Amino acid sequence: MKTIFSLLKLTLLTVILFAVIYPLAIYGIAQFAPNHGKGETISVNGKVVGYQKIGQKFDKSNYFWGRPSAVDYNAAGSAGSNKGPSNAEYLALVQKRIDTFLVVHPYLKKSEIPSDMVTASGSGLDPNISPQGALIQVKRVAKERKLSEDKVKALVEANINTPKVMGTPTVNVLELNVALDALSKKGS
Repeated sequence: MKTIFSLLKLTLLTVILFAVIYPLAIYGIAQFAPNHGKGETISVNGKVVGYQKIGQKFDKSNYFWGRPSAVDYNAAGSAGSNKGPSNAEYLALVQKRIDTFLVVHPYLKKSEIPSDMVTASGSGLDPNISPQGALIQVKRVAKERKLSEDKVKALVEANINTPKVMGTPTVNVLELNVALDALSKKGS
């Protein structure tokens, strides 16, 4: 009986420590972080439209598309596909993505499609694409939005994030699409 009470006390202590005290401590520390630990959000007219560091699904032809996601952009289940480049199922999926991309972008050749437009990232939630991935979509987006290609291309170029020290340039798809909506509202 003495052992049971000791185990119950230990269980209660660990529940209080890890289910109450630890989460409250982390929450308290987060209050000192930017945006109080709620992530870096992007807002339009005071309404949060997404998170800057989490990829979102854009599949309408009047928006720039991001990287494919192995988890369908579910932030609760961040993961890659874990299938290697020699896996037949993976190769079929990539070929399907290429075929879909070419149907919507008939002016492109297969060799012109950057790999980030048809392969998912390791997290499945990459919010960025390469500048090339954005630039090859300019013609489609401009046509759908009835905007000049030059204006849409300039918008892409204005949204290229170049690392300060090292790394590759990227384009945040959500930021680009928010800027695209703003450009469309101006009636350019």
